Amino acid sequence: MGTQFAGLTARHKDFVAEQQMFFVGTAARDGRVNISPKGLDSLRILSDTRVVWLNGTGSGNETAAHLLDSPRMTVMLCSFDREPLILRMYGTARAVHADDTEWDELYALFPPMKGARNIFVLDIDLVQTSCGFGVPLMEFTGQRALMDSWAAKKGPEGLHAYQQEKNRVSLDGYPTGLPG
Repeated sequence: MGTQFAGLTARHKDFVAEQQMFFVGTAARDGRVNISPKGLDSLRILSDTRVVWLNGTGSGNETAAHLLDSPRMTVMLCSFDREPLILRMYGTARAVHADDTEWDELYALFPPMKGARNIFVLDIDLVQTSCGFGVPLMEFTGQRALMDSWAAKKGPEGLHAYQQEKNRVSLDGYPTGLPG
């Protein structure tokens, strides 16, 4: 059984800052559950009970669609080296898009990302840690540069067209809230 906390402690924040990837889980009331791996220096802690993460353009936009239907989100990080630990942040979340008033302020928290599509704000109502004894030991060798080069090759108009074609509706037909 894990240990539960009302918010992130200083130890949790240090752990989060050391991780190279995290996983995001969301689900609409009906349809598929989505679990998505994230990396690229895209997670920031704003307080003990709020985190934000920057999302780049991808082949789908399930997280944004799910949150419009049901704002539940879980962010999970696990140690693949040294001390085993799994940390989950549970809460309610919302998407911020480039045309929203908060975009510039939140986007400034991250290194520039070509193809940045959404920023997600998670208000944490529970943090849980567990042992992580079953998580394999792995060595981090670096972040992939493929997203940036793919987005650069597409260019602004190509990215917009791609998002309009691939990112406006979820796998289950839910709208994602992505502006036209």
